[in-house]
Amino acid sequence: MDEFQRSWLLAQLGPDTDPADLERRFFRLRSVRDVALEVLGERRAKLLADPLKVTVDGVVTMDLQENLRGIERQIEQVRQIASPEGSDDQDEADEMLGVTWLLPTRRYR
Repeated sequence: MDEFQRSWLLAQLGPDTDPADLERRFFRLRSVRDVALEVLGERRAKLLADPLKVTVDGVVTMDLQENLRGIERQIEQVRQIASPEGSDDQDEADEMLGVTWLLPTRRYR
């Protein structure tokens, strides 16, 4: 893994992510996108393993549902954006089709 790939991974996963762990995963998976998806998938699984919402009446409420939604959005984003792979990933990115929805503006009388 080169410095550009490492910096892309840290940008996607956060600066506190262990670079040695990323190196080991990259050696096994051979794709920075797959590394990012695996790490995000583990974070998602960790959130799902525990209750997403805990309430102690009158004391505290802890809700992790938005954290789960955020990780799921991040997984979709990593799947869609171009990663610093080789030519194989670039060919795949060239074939992707973008879709945009146009919404009408509100009309006033």
